[in-house]
Amino acid sequence: MKLSSIRRDWSANPTREMLAGAVATFALIPEVIAFSFVAGVDPQVGLFASFIIGIVIAFTGGRPAMISAAAGSVALVAAPLVHAHGVPYLFAAGLLAGLFQIAFGLLRLGVLMRFVSKSVRTGFVNALAILIFGAQLPHIIGGGWLGYAMLAAGLAIIYLVPRITTAIPSPLICILILTVASISLRLPVMTIADLGKLPDSLPILSWPTVPLTLETLRIIAGPALAIAMVGLLESMMTASVVDDLTGTPSSKNRECAGLGVANAAASLFGGIAGCGMIGQTVSNVKYGGRGRLSTLFAGALLLILMVLLKPWVSQVPVAALVAIMVMVSIDTFDWSSLKAMVVHPKTSSAVMVLTVLVTVFSSNLALGVTVGVLLSGVFFTFKVARLLQVDTETDATAKRLTYRVTGQVFFASADVFVEAFDIEEANGMTVLIDVSRAHFWDITAVAALDKVVERFKAHHIPADVLGLNEASATLIGSLKGSIRLKEV
Repeated sequence: MKLSSIRRDWSANPTREMLAGAVATFALIPEVIAFSFVAGVDPQVGLFASFIIGIVIAFTGGRPAMISAAAGSVALVAAPLVHAHGVPYLFAAGLLAGLFQIAFGLLRLGVLMRFVSKSVRTGFVNALAILIFGAQLPHIIGGGWLGYAMLAAGLAIIYLVPRITTAIPSPLICILILTVASISLRLPVMTIADLGKLPDSLPILSWPTVPLTLETLRIIAGPALAIAMVGLLESMMTASVVDDLTGTPSSKNRECAGLGVANAAASLFGGIAGCGMIGQTVSNVKYGGRGRLSTLFAGALLLILMVLLKPWVSQVPVAALVAIMVMVSIDTFDWSSLKAMVVHPKTSSAVMVLTVLVTVFSSNLALGVTVGVLLSGVFFTFKVARLLQVDTETDATAKRLTYRVTGQVFFASADVFVEAFDIEEANGMTVLIDVSRAHFWDITAVAALDKVVERFKAHHIPADVLGLNEASATLIGSLKGSIRLKEV
């Protein structure tokens, strides 16, 4: 690693990095506690995981400034395992999931992110923004008029303070002012202490208390693979968003392996597996986080707040954190995508909207992205298939009919290719099929060309193929069909 890269990641503007990481930390607390309940574990399990993951991935991850912690998508996958077999099996599954993710990174499978289109990434971001806001509604609605007033005051501080000063991130000022007001005025509002039991000690390194048998492996293998894939997908999507926000590249393969190391460590310290947190990451980047120091500080500060400063942190009003999360959801949503829907191709807009709808209504980010990727593939396939063109040219003197094929021939365009050849039109003539401007991609395409030649042959019409490129000729030659190649 270059010395300049190390300086950029660890020592460039440390004050800004730590303040940005602090904002991300406070944005983590309500979500991590809520996700712990979703998974069926104590809040301390999610909090332990979050600061272990944050500290480890600051060194092992491939995307500087990215915040990773216990996440809702992983909690949804883990919940059935916890309910059926207990928390120790969750730790074992998290450890195995980490090993899967390390293998994924070492095999350099991060390249699969290239198959996720911009429409899917935009839909993913927008859906997550909606889910983040939706998660705050119970606190907003159940807070009464005082809760509404605290929320309004918090949002006012967050959005108005930057007009006066940006030396300290406004969300931190929001927390300080609302906490002081709540304590000094003895306001009857919900605090962090009301969300659940906070840790009262440091996490301890220990092996999951499960029997080391094939039956245990059978129980945890499926959930571990699901946790690994969901975590990888969300982390790589989050890394791509940060790439776009900062205009800098990241190593997706290193991020995959780094997440695996972090999840294995979290599981050994009694925490749930996690992944990239896009809302908190966006906040970190917005307030100046660019290097690994912001990630490290976010994890370390969470440990300090939850263990050493618990008496003070427990008095922070939930309304202050809700105000931060509302800000996070507003900043996360890609508002320009609404205007772009009018000018972008309808298929791209459809992919984005469907990704949002599936994700929001299923509360499953992995499912939404999977549907979006599949739909993008289908639309792309149809688009490429329509570009295939077959023109005819008749030479009456030589009694030769030439078919000139232009475009891509593959499984989706093979039928169109076959239907372009007319036996009746070629009666009494020789046929030359010029494919110098075409490419045959798969065995379906080769079978289609073979079928055309066979049809002409069955009607006693000589047919030659001209202009196959090297790759297509190699594929056709390996199948040994009835195709006869004509030399130029």
